Amino acid sequence: MGSTIFFIFLLYLSFPHHLFENQYVLVSGDANLIQKTCKTTKYYNFCLQALKSDPTSLNADTKGLALIMVGIGLSNSTSTSSYLSSQLLSTKNDEITKKVLKDCANKYTYAGDALQASVQDLAAESYDYASMHISAAADYPNACHNAFKRYPGLVYPLELAHREDSLKHICDVVLGIIDNLIS
Repeated sequence: MGSTIFFIFLLYLSFPHHLFENQYVLVSGDANLIQKTCKTTKYYNFCLQALKSDPTSLNADTKGLALIMVGIGLSNSTSTSSYLSSQLLSTKNDEITKKVLKDCANKYTYAGDALQASVQDLAAESYDYASMHISAAADYPNACHNAFKRYPGLVYPLELAHREDSLKHICDVVLGIIDNLIS
């Protein structure tokens, strides 16, 4: 029993928690590379805050910065899918709402899958494919939003709107960084 608890504790300590937290602890790394990279993206301040919050950005090159942002996107899509699944469990007897929430949870899972595929594309320096997967990840939340629009009277949750905007911003930043890698 004691060894199991110790193993779980070690597993917990080794897990990269910085990818799944929304708290920002600013670090001072290669500020010039981070600033230069973020200036080429659509959301400079968002990019700067996100990258400086991750200690691994200290030693990252441009591709590494893209991978850090993809990790943040994976965190967003995973947590949003989990959030939607929890909302699904708390929904009583409303089959339409349940259907839409399940569809949306799936869309965010697909977004995570697309982001995961972009990691492999970036590693292989297949930047066109990475861009394609990032664009797909950014588009899945639109399908979720549209699912709510199909049913008059069904309100798109404010929390979900914030998560959608965040994932789109993350993906836009990654696309901007990938453009740097191509040129």
